[in-house]
Amino acid sequence: MKNVFKPFPISIFIFAMMISCTTNNKTESKIELCVGDYLTEEEGAQKLQQLAANYSNTDDWKSRAKAIKENIFHGAELDKIPEDEWDYPIKVTKSNKHEMDGYSVESVILEVKPGYFITGNLYQPLDLAELNPALLSPHGHWFEADDYGRFRPDVQKRCASLAKMGAVVFTYDMVGTGEDVQHVHLEPGSLTKQCYNGIRILDYISSLDYVDKTRIGITGASGGGTQTFLVAALDDRISVSVPTVMVSAHFYGGCVCESGMPIHKHGEFETNNVEIAASIAPKPLMIIGDGGDWTKNIPEVEFPFIHNIYEMFGAGENAEYAYFKDEVHDYGFSKRKAAYGFLAKHLELDLNKILDENNEINEDFVVLLDNAQLKAFPDRDLVLHPMTK
Repeated sequence: MKNVFKPFPISIFIFAMMISCTTNNKTESKIELCVGDYLTEEEGAQKLQQLAANYSNTDDWKSRAKAIKENIFHGAELDKIPEDEWDYPIKVTKSNKHEMDGYSVESVILEVKPGYFITGNLYQPLDLAELNPALLSPHGHWFEADDYGRFRPDVQKRCASLAKMGAVVFTYDMVGTGEDVQHVHLEPGSLTKQCYNGIRILDYISSLDYVDKTRIGITGASGGGTQTFLVAALDDRISVSVPTVMVSAHFYGGCVCESGMPIHKHGEFETNNVEIAASIAPKPLMIIGDGGDWTKNIPEVEFPFIHNIYEMFGAGENAEYAYFKDEVHDYGFSKRKAAYGFLAKHLELDLNKILDENNEINEDFVVLLDNAQLKAFPDRDLVLHPMTK
């Protein structure tokens, strides 16, 4: 495994999930899962104040960030994945290419270890440069028949717009959803597999000779927001992170793919998603929220905490937030517009490519394709109910 945090030389949420505890008999340490609304809003804000008292300079934060990443790596049991599963040469199968207004999209199958497949879509600018920035685009827990996973209109619009702006964008199925019939989504191991998938996708994207390895970002909403800050924390190849409608001091993610393993709390060690998101400091980070979900306190609670960390590095301009008080839990147009500006700035994308005659961002050029046009396995049915066993 290359360029991934290694502590060793080898290297949609379900609202009312029960908080569970297990005991590791070998270590005699209690492992407590931090699930869903693990804290009240007040407790979440207090927790950030307590955490902030532990670091006052960049050395303190670097040490803390290292501990956070180590806890994720161990808690998600990524350290138990054999080395040959990290180093397996990825086999790529492409099909179904469509050329549109300024971008293309094609279906992709990545065999990242023997018999283990990741399915997705690769969006690229038609006018590829010698070196292009790249983005990973994980999706969240949206599984309605006409609004499903990586095929959702908002995902297509986001990926197409970023591609037209000059980015190579890969959007992919969550574990046990979409075309991934190999796994069951509601199993704790989904968290391990999703982190593994994200890192292996980075291996693939980084292997493309026309991708600039110093300009790789990641953005997704809801459960895709969780994947965003976890992959960004684990893999140093991510240079820009935009987790959307997910960074909260009191809500830890309600699905097992987000909180089904001890990545937040183990023994005396405890962290939360705000610290995890900030662990990439001083690299650019934008958090996006709204008044209709658990990110409603971003302006007063989560962002000031994050910004203070960036200020310690003298990089306050690298941390931003976008907040939409009257909006709900989604990656809607206003949220996408905010992300486009931030990503254009830090990945050197050409925002002008998606501006209309009034100098406004306009996604009308995007052609929405149906599931059949985007599927990597033409004859494979989508997983209809991934949130049930």
